[in-house]
Amino acid sequence: MCGVLKPDELIELARHTHKVRHENGDELIGDSTEIRSYANVMRGVVKLSKVLEDGRQQLVGLQFAPDFLGRLFGRESVLTAEAASTVDLCVIPVPALERMIATTPALEHRLMQQTLRELDEAREWMVTLGRKTAQEKVASFLYLIAMHADPATDVDGHISFELPLTRSDIADFLGLTIETVSRQLTKLRQLEVIGISNNRTVEVPELEALRALCG
Repeated sequence: MCGVLKPDELIELARHTHKVRHENGDELIGDSTEIRSYANVMRGVVKLSKVLEDGRQQLVGLQFAPDFLGRLFGRESVLTAEAASTVDLCVIPVPALERMIATTPALEHRLMQQTLRELDEAREWMVTLGRKTAQEKVASFLYLIAMHADPATDVDGHISFELPLTRSDIADFLGLTIETVSRQLTKLRQLEVIGISNNRTVEVPELEALRALCG
């Protein structure tokens, strides 16, 4: 948000914002709870999920820095947001941001751009879930994390990152079984497309090789 604001607008925004840190597993937003604040993700990974009436849960999305967290102009959350790693947020109350949006067209335009980008990404992910093979799904997931996990890193041929999800969460996100996810990760290691150490740290020697397996 800050990139489109003028100096006096940044000062006004800073008057209302505060930074908070959440640890892995903390609930950031509860499903069907009143929306009292919005946030920008400054660091870390947030997982979005939907809980059915019988308690079953479906992981429906991931957010990274500098994504906007919250349902703009909504009064009640329709998803649960949970920290999938250590997450730093810049939080602003709903009334303060909505007043700024009303008087700052550039800010409204930037938030609309993100909303449309998230819609495009959701449609792309529908293709991943509906048409790609198990290997392509796992490769696509790893590529997604590689491209977003650390916004301060210039992505070139080589990158490493921590998996922000458990094998169970990855399986849930991709519509696969845990066994299939583990099997496909092993195959990618055998192809030397990735390396895994400490069960969580992923090394990608050549990002283009991983991208080529995404379908």
